[in-house]
Amino acid sequence: MQAESNQGVVRLHERPRGETPPSLMRLDRLVQIVNVRGEVLARSTNLGDASLPVPPILLTELASGGHEIFQTLPSFGEEPMRMVSFPSVANGKPIIIQVAGSLDDVHNVLESSAILFGIMAAALLAAVGAAGVVLTRRTFSGINDVVKKARLISDTNLGERLPHPGTTDEIGQLVNTLNAMLDRLEHAFDQQRRFTADASHELRSPLSRLRTEIEVALRRRRESQEYVDTLRSCLDEVGRLTRLIEELLMLARFDAGQDRPTGEALALDALIAETLLRAGPAARERQVHFVVHIDAAASTKVAHASVSLALANLVDNALKFAPPGSKITVGCTADAQGALLEVVDEGPGIPQDELPYLFDRFFRGAGARASESEGVGLGLALSQSIIHAQGGHIEAANAPSGGAVFTVRIPLAHQEIKS
Repeated sequence: MQAESNQGVVRLHERPRGETPPSLMRLDRLVQIVNVRGEVLARSTNLGDASLPVPPILLTELASGGHEIFQTLPSFGEEPMRMVSFPSVANGKPIIIQVAGSLDDVHNVLESSAILFGIMAAALLAAVGAAGVVLTRRTFSGINDVVKKARLISDTNLGERLPHPGTTDEIGQLVNTLNAMLDRLEHAFDQQRRFTADASHELRSPLSRLRTEIEVALRRRRESQEYVDTLRSCLDEVGRLTRLIEELLMLARFDAGQDRPTGEALALDALIAETLLRAGPAARERQVHFVVHIDAAASTKVAHASVSLALANLVDNALKFAPPGSKITVGCTADAQGALLEVVDEGPGIPQDELPYLFDRFFRGAGARASESEGVGLGLALSQSIIHAQGGHIEAANAPSGGAVFTVRIPLAHQEIKS
């Protein structure tokens, strides 16, 4: 089509029908060409007699060198329209080209997309909810099994364990942790039962001897000296009972965490000298002499009560097994980590099968049971508990040349206490 005006002829060419294959795209665009005064120079046939709006502000903006301007026409025709206007030149004259298209398809697509996304969201929420219900039931089913089993476990069946879900997630880790705790509880209960049984046995023996001696003394009249001998024997048994009960009470306090060895800090060299001085009469009686190797750093102070009793027990233990004419070596060094004490005897040593049980309570090796030395098997256990309470430990081994070696690692005192 073409349009005439006093500014010249403007032609708007449209695709001739039947010359090209049909397009699948919708080409219902409205086209209009106007001059700078807003007069219509040409329009597409689908506009009919209607004209696209050309407000004065649009002409002003385009005449001042503006670029394309987009507008929405909500009330033009029967459908909302989107229009673009941009300046151009035809036959040397400025013109304005306007192209408008329907927004109905866009709105339909948006509505369809909203419905589709709504359906997808609902389906996704339903799927997630169903999966959550299944996973939650499975998880809580495993937890319920664990809870039911845990309620059935008591001190009479601590050997049973909680059922494992077979996974490595948080539930599996929780079950592993609880089963490990049950292992520790079972071990502690077993130790407590053995401790109670051993303590009962050790208490029964001296009480039986004490009762027997008293009964024998009372069967008939005796001389005064016989009564004195009986009373002295009873006093010895009472003394052994007293020492046993004191050691048991001390171990019980350590187990309950109610007691920590405290006292005046003492230099290691002075502590060793004091311990060996007390053990001197027993050593002379057995014809055993002490050899001391003290490092220059051994003047560092440690908690007096903690090391004194432990060292005394180790020296007494070495005296029991040291043969006459032998020596007991006591060594001492110190570094930044703490003090290192060693007690080495020249006795028969410790059988390899007894080393793992040496610090168990009431444990007495074959050598101790065969000898006539007194003891109930609490000295080493008590020493280990004392040193553990101070953050240290005791280790036992056999010397290459024979004899037992006890090594004590004990932390140094945090501060020196002035007397």
